Amino acid sequence: MRWAVLLWLLIPGASFADTVVAARTIPAQSLIMPDDIVMHERDIPGGVKDPATIIGMEARVALYAGRPIRPGDVGFPAVVERNQIIFLHYQRNGLMISTEGRALGRGGPGDIIRVMNLSSRSTVTAQIGTDGAGYVAR
Repeated sequence: MRWAVLLWLLIPGASFADTVVAARTIPAQSLIMPDDIVMHERDIPGGVKDPATIIGMEARVALYAGRPIRPGDVGFPAVVERNQIIFLHYQRNGLMISTEGRALGRGGPGDIIRVMNLSSRSTVTAQIGTDGAGYVAR
């Protein structure tokens, strides 16, 4: 009897973990609301387990109904749109340089996008802050 219970616990698919799946097709760049997702009674590797972690986030790719939602499929809502003029900041050893740049991509806080410096026309990589400014790493 003990072996039967142990074998039953080791069978794939016998897990009781739930996974978040899309209740309907969610287009990219849409905010995820509570009625957009449902819990699936099967553990799907790589899928989001806690619905609270993705409610209010933005779909980075199209999410299809019935398919699991993975952490890379969602992110913070974008604060910078492509071709938007943003402030570009560079800081190193007490020196801070600020200028304007044109965002060459779309992104939310923490995302890394390419930005064209409008003064020099050179392209740099910047991390987007919560204020919508780009912070150059090096």
